[in-house]
Amino acid sequence: MDDGLGHSLRPYVPALTAVLSVTALVLVFAAALGAVPSALLPRASDATLEAIPHVNAGVSALALLTIPAGVLAIRRRQIRRHRALMLTSTALFTIFLMLYLYKVSIAGPAPFPGPNSVYTTVYLPLLAVHIFLAVVTVPLVIYVLLLAGTHPISALPSTRHPQVGRVAAGLWFVSFALGEAVYAILYVIY
Repeated sequence: MDDGLGHSLRPYVPALTAVLSVTALVLVFAAALGAVPSALLPRASDATLEAIPHVNAGVSALALLTIPAGVLAIRRRQIRRHRALMLTSTALFTIFLMLYLYKVSIAGPAPFPGPNSVYTTVYLPLLAVHIFLAVVTVPLVIYVLLLAGTHPISALPSTRHPQVGRVAAGLWFVSFALGEAVYAILYVIY
């Protein structure tokens, strides 16, 4: 963004990142912890609620393709392709999160159907790392998006965008991959 708005927001990217990250994470944890009254949300059919985890697995699988493709594009200096792929990854993450939080707000978290030994030694550690990486990734992704939106393309290499973007992409990818493992344990294996 080379217009006056991008230029005028440039000095506030760290503060905007903090505000947007805290806001996003408060909303996520409020929904995940049941602080959002389900009566405020429209009620989908049981079939729709049951389909959400499977749809989200597909959304996650797409993100597992778009994130590395975006990284590869920027390594090849294909800036427009990189931008399109990373914005697609962001849209996929947003869709995933909205569907997940809606389902959790309406129906609560999915119960673990397997044995307790697998729950404590495999499932919970995978879920914990997945959630931790997702939480860490949110401010990183917001930061790189704000940098990209407030600086001309030619200036981005002199910002923290390349460095933070590499870390964000890696953590984001691992978080999505662990999410797929959690899905497989909940809905395929057990």
